[in-house]
Amino acid sequence: MKRTFILLIGVVAVITALFTNSSLPQKGYQVGEYAKDFSLPNVDGKMVSMSDFSNAKGIIIVFTCNTCPFANAYESRILELDKKYASKGFPVIAINPNDITQQPDDSMQKMKKRASDKGYSFPYVRDDSQEVAKAFGATKTPHTYVLNKEATGKYKVEFIGGIDDSPNDASDVSEAYVEDAVKALLSGNKPTVTEKRAIGCTIKWKS
Repeated sequence: MKRTFILLIGVVAVITALFTNSSLPQKGYQVGEYAKDFSLPNVDGKMVSMSDFSNAKGIIIVFTCNTCPFANAYESRILELDKKYASKGFPVIAINPNDITQQPDDSMQKMKKRASDKGYSFPYVRDDSQEVAKAFGATKTPHTYVLNKEATGKYKVEFIGGIDDSPNDASDVSEAYVEDAVKALLSGNKPTVTEKRAIGCTIKWKS
């Protein structure tokens, strides 16, 4: 009996070791919490922080990448969000957190090429340490966070999740979660929908 118990404890320890990975994101921000500022390198060689956008009313943070088919499918919609709302006070910041040893095509060099080829109007920054992705609790590409800037200058999380309800086809969108959240905040209201499951590729975490 004692031997069986010891073996059981050993099995539990092995399973725990296999499924516990300190590099995986923790719980991350929840709706209503405040996001900490960050400083990450952009494709233009400069560092980008939320505090750089002094006139912003909020920020649309999108964790995305070069390599995920879902991220690619949403690329034009992310561009459109920035085109429509940056001038109204809600610019996009796109963050690539993927481990480049697993996805070499997500390197800064490849990010620069993609941003240039696709005409990105927004910062496209690398989160090499993956600390920002972990802080936000991002798990997918794309994974979106709509932040509202308060009078104190702090950014409150108002929406977390998917961009809309049609990952594969923009023409089939019936609910535009991120856009609806931004519209509500610009009108001085809270978003009706505050969370929707993000659909995309799993972020490639460092081992």
